[in-house]
Amino acid sequence: MKNRIIFWGAAGLVFAGLVAAGGLFYFHTFSPDRDRFPVRGIDVSHHQGKIDWRRVAADDVGFAIIKATEGGDHVDDAFTANLNEARAAGLAVGAYHFFTFCRPGADQARNFISIVPRDQPLLPPVVDVEFGGNCPRRPSPEQLQAELSAFLDPVEAAFGKTAIVYVTDEAARIYAEQIAGRPHWRRSLALRPSHDNWIYWQYHDKGQVDGIVGDVDLNVLQGGPEKLAELFAATPSDSIPAETPRSP
Repeated sequence: MKNRIIFWGAAGLVFAGLVAAGGLFYFHTFSPDRDRFPVRGIDVSHHQGKIDWRRVAADDVGFAIIKATEGGDHVDDAFTANLNEARAAGLAVGAYHFFTFCRPGADQARNFISIVPRDQPLLPPVVDVEFGGNCPRRPSPEQLQAELSAFLDPVEAAFGKTAIVYVTDEAARIYAEQIAGRPHWRRSLALRPSHDNWIYWQYHDKGQVDGIVGDVDLNVLQGGPEKLAELFAATPSDSIPAETPRSP
């Protein structure tokens, strides 16, 4: 009896190990159906270090969303280089702002507008609303509505495009009404988002791309190359002279 218990216990551990290994393999190799979602992109910040954008573009990457600003005064020190080099490599490029709960939305809008150039085509501006890495204080839905509007209204007016809201599942549940009415960028690792009201789907946060040392977030677009071209197309605001960027 004792030997049988040991045998089944060992077998159970082996099975659990195989399941865990299978799950890890699935996660690391997961990629959405490329026939359905043919356009792949990445999002980056200074955390990715020096990027070889020509190698990135050659590795089946069509667009890049690049961190520009955070809060009321922080500027990502790799933004300008990443934006210019990714554009030169032929990628459709866009900028995102990490929205902090600690600063008024109007201050954050001024920060973003002063840094992101408007004299060349860009993908729609993105505002990142999530709890990870944010202030511990969580605003009420009403408070978030007021501050997010104070950010989005001037940003959308400046860039001439409806902004996209990056949102995690937790933030989406709490602030569902406040982020309604704008396209979403959904984070759902290795599982397709449960709803189709998204433009970008971030499906991996430990992806590997040629030209980047270490992990990078991987995304797909809801639509094909024509949709990407539509999002990237020039707008009347592209003729507006850009404000002189502040030094990081």
